[in-house]
Order: sequence, then structure tokens, then C-alpha cells
Amino acid sequence: MTKEINKASLADFHEKLNHDESNNVLKNAVAQVGIYKAAQNIAAKSKLNPAFNIEVPTGKVTDQKRSGRCWLFSTLTNLRTEFATKYNVKDFELSENYLSFYDRLEKANYFFQNIIQTADMPLSDRKVNFLFAHPSGDGGQWQYGANLIKKYGVVPSYAMPETVVSESTSEFNATLNNLLRKDGMEIRQMIKDSQPTEDRVQEMLSDIYRICVYSFGQPPVDFELSIKDDNGKMIEQASITPKDFLQNYFTINLDDYISVMNSPQTTKKFNQPYTIDTQGNIVGGEAEKFLNLPIERLKELSIKQLKGNETVWFGNDVGNQSERQKGLLFGDLYQYDQLFGIDTKMSKGDALDTGNASVSHAMVFTGVNLINDKPNRWKVENSWGERVGEKGYFTMDDQWFDENVYEVVINKKYLTEEERNAFAQDPIVLPAWDAME
Repeated sequence: MTKEINKASLADFHEKLNHDESNNVLKNAVAQVGIYKAAQNIAAKSKLNPAFNIEVPTGKVTDQKRSGRCWLFSTLTNLRTEFATKYNVKDFELSENYLSFYDRLEKANYFFQNIIQTADMPLSDRKVNFLFAHPSGDGGQWQYGANLIKKYGVVPSYAMPETVVSESTSEFNATLNNLLRKDGMEIRQMIKDSQPTEDRVQEMLSDIYRICVYSFGQPPVDFELSIKDDNGKMIEQASITPKDFLQNYFTINLDDYISVMNSPQTTKKFNQPYTIDTQGNIVGGEAEKFLNLPIERLKELSIKQLKGNETVWFGNDVGNQSERQKGLLFGDLYQYDQLFGIDTKMSKGDALDTGNASVSHAMVFTGVNLINDKPNRWKVENSWGERVGEKGYFTMDDQWFDENVYEVVINKKYLTEEERNAFAQDPIVLPAWDAME
């Protein structure tokens, strides 16, 4: 590596810049308003008219605040939409905090079991290093939510409301991860010294339970069901457990839904199921499993489910070509290639391989607009509160779907028999650091 930037290089750069007089105007514009504002495509707003000819009735959006629980908010949106429709309670909300409590406790145990299983591997091993780098967090996948709901049931938001910590999780994450790393090292040393770990792990989990209670509150064993529907009729029961509430008031069968992904990397095949090593939240729970299909198939399946009056959970890269305040998801929103005279376009597979793209967020499709049976825009329910977008709802164009949607959760009844048979196969296990993690 001997080629350096020298005076001749800089002089050449300077000459090329000044050769086009328009660069003087552009450099002033970018410096004063920023890259995104200077490059924003003003046609986006007119093309993202929030009107849809297929739409699932929904109510107010939720707000995850300063937490990474989008996956859980989106999972519960599917359940609360069903309840709101069935019982005529438009703005009903389930408690995300209730399941967040158990998610963090279960993730701690999941981490400990992974540490036990890898105790004979060196700390420098990539898998062990990954475990200690990411012992716990409030992010997750749809299957995480399904596992929690099946094990612990659900409660209305009033039965376990949000706390300051649940709404802003950075301090909790830092505290818990410090403890988990220290405990993980202790477990590794105990195994090296041939000491039994079971009792000590239980003591560690007891400490984490206490931290969770202080931070999120005490989860109810049972609660009073008292909800007034939109006609003033009461839905009430003196005492009910979270699991009985789920069983008696919801008809959704979470086992009927599978994750369909679009990962067009050369290392992955279509019509092949995949799972990711160490990715999970509950020991004994279902592992996240994806069926890899072309992007057009993800659209077709999403449209079928929306036509069936069901919302669609989806994973995406929300930071790309998006305008948060206006709620715009537009494939050509920021035209910085034209602004700078460069070419940053790469394939979706290459973007995943190079870390230029990631599955960073989860939201819910609640509508789609079709022209000649083809989608041109999608209605999206986000979990960032009502102060962004159209009272919390975003509008997405079809190009954005192509380039930034990576996963949809679909009822198996909408898949072909061939697709269901493919999903039933044993999955290929991807490493913990895979791009779809």
C-alpha cells in the first residue's frame, strides 16, 4: 500500500471541481441545508397519497418511545386489531411492558444456557465473542413475541402500564449487560473448575428478576378485566389470568404464522428454510425460522392476507430513503446520486453482504392500493406515536418495498402446498452474525 494522496492529486481534484460552475451553487446549497434536504425528491409527497382500496380497520397507533421493542409492538398490533374488531373497541391496546418484563428475564436465561454450551470454546472464538458482545437487548423478532404470548398470555395496557425504564431502555440495557457479562465469565470459570452451575444460575436469574421488577413493575398473576366498548357496553370479569384472557378473548393461533424472508444473497437459496444460531429468547421456545422467497412473492402473500382482513407484520430497513416526520417511505426519496454525480446503487444481496443494509425495524401493513391488481403504495402502521406521519401511519411506495422489506409474517393458509412443504424441511443454520440477524 504505497499510493498516497499528494499535492498533484489534490490539484487534480480541485481542477475537476471548478471545471463545472454549477458546483459552486451546489456546494453552497448542501452546506447550508444538508445532504438530505438538498437531495430530497419533492415528487414523493404527491406520489404517496394516503388512500388505499384495500384497508384493515385500525385505531390509534402505539408508541415504543426510546426503546427497541418495535417487534413486540408490531406483534401485539395483530392481536389488538383482532380484539378491537371483535369487541368493538377501536383504540384498545395490550401491555407491551408485561411481555417486555418476561422477555428480558427469558433472554438472560437464554444467554446463560448459550454460555454453558460454549464454555469449552475460547473467548476469541467468533461465536463466543458475539455472545458477550450482545448478551441482551430489547430488540427481537416476530417469533420472540409469539413465544412470549404462548407462555405468558397477554394483559390490557392498564393492567401493567409503561414505566420510565420501559419507555427508555438504555440505562437498563447497560446495567443488565454489565451483569450478564460478569455472570457469564463466572459460569465459564465454574465449568472450567468442574463445579455444578445450576444453583448459581438460579441465583443469577433471581437477581435479574429483581432488577426487572424494579424497572418494569411486578407482572400481574391475574387482573380485573374492565373495558368499555365504543357503544358504552362493558366487557368485564372480576378476575382473570393473562393466559385465560388470551384463550377466552382471542382466536388467533400464533402457530399458523410463519416468517417469509427475502434475502437475495448468493449464499442463500429461494424455497429454502433458514434459522440463525443463538437467535432466540426462550429456552424451549420455538426458534425463529424463515422461508426464503423472491420479493414478488412477499408482496403477493401480504396482499392476500390484507384482503383477508388481517394485518401483516414485516421487518425492514427503516432508515433508508425515509422521512420520519412526514411518514414517507419512498424508494427515490433522496436523490444524492444525482446531487453529487455518483453511483451508490447496489443489489439488495450486495447491500446485505456489505452491511449497507440491515433488518433494523418492524412495522405492520394495514392497507395497500392496487392498480390492475398490482400494488403502487402500502399503508404502514408504525409504533412511533401519533406525532409522525399521518397520526402515526406511514405511506410506502412499491419501490421501497422491493429494496427495504426483508421479512413478512404470513398465515400458512396463504402459502402454496409446495411452499408449506419447503418450510417444513429442516432449516439451514446461519451463524449468529448473519445479515438477517
